[in-house]
Amino acid sequence: MLGIDRRVLNAVWTVFLFTLAVFVVYEIRGALVTFTLAMFLALLLSPVVTFVDHFTSVRVPRTVALAVVYIALITIFVSALIAVASGIANDARSLAGRLPTAMDADPLHRLPLPSWLEPLRDQVGGWLHDQADELGKNALALAAKAAQELASGLGALVSAILVPILAFFFIMEGKGLRDGIIQSFPKGRQILVYEILHDLHRLLSQYLRALVILSVVTFVFYSGFLALTGSRYSLLLGGIAGLLEFIPAVGPLMAAVAIVMVSSFSGYTPWILLFGFLAVYRLALDYILQPLLLSSGMRIHPLLIIFGVLAGGELGGILGIFFSVPLIAAVRMVVLRLWKQRHAD
Repeated sequence: MLGIDRRVLNAVWTVFLFTLAVFVVYEIRGALVTFTLAMFLALLLSPVVTFVDHFTSVRVPRTVALAVVYIALITIFVSALIAVASGIANDARSLAGRLPTAMDADPLHRLPLPSWLEPLRDQVGGWLHDQADELGKNALALAAKAAQELASGLGALVSAILVPILAFFFIMEGKGLRDGIIQSFPKGRQILVYEILHDLHRLLSQYLRALVILSVVTFVFYSGFLALTGSRYSLLLGGIAGLLEFIPAVGPLMAAVAIVMVSSFSGYTPWILLFGFLAVYRLALDYILQPLLLSSGMRIHPLLIIFGVLAGGELGGILGIFFSVPLIAAVRMVVLRLWKQRHAD
């Protein structure tokens, strides 16, 4: 009709629907991030709730068991956070007070460098000094910008309150949601959808538990080593290393650079021990602990991880970096499952 090919109309309609879907996802990205974080929290808490519910299902309703677990976990988390955050805050205030003086005096004079880098010591020290001066000149502008972004911070606070509430409902209604998704597909595909959802649940649960364990272990080992070897900011540097463990690939490197730089400002002297610890700990974490915590399905090629981190940072900042690896692993798992099903058919 009118000389228009029906296949062309179908293709144009498909492109339009895809573009509309991308636009809608972009516009509601904040809500999607909140729901995704709530789902991640539900995956972390679900084993604990299931364990408690297994022993109390006869006498105590599941809702009560979940509420008790929530209260207990929040109490433990807040208590630990207050104890650790106070020490980290003290270290941060002390470092902020000493940093300008340390930058005025050559910040690299205590840092050992290879002989071929010695000619560049003065240039690098001068560049660091200029950056510190620029930061001081822009301090008021940075403070004003922080005040202007307070409103967006309130939105983040609302999301932080909603995340545990939504996680509560995900845990309570997770089985019903899964069954509803499965039943929405034709009967011939319901087994495949069930297997995909099961694989996704196992993969994401394992990945999140591994991240939390690696972060806690990193904080404990870094803080303990730095405290034993005489660092003034062991809690602060250990906390930075623990947080950066959530950023794949580049996070540990950023933590190592921050530790070396702060240690050079604070008069830290056992450099051989520090470099040896960083190398040995990274090898132990990457080749012993991580393989124990992660299955083969989560071990993605490093080049793909780096690409995901860079692309996630460009698209979504810190949250994009955090979501990049589980998203790549999930897409890879779904594609492999569909490929196997196709060949089986």
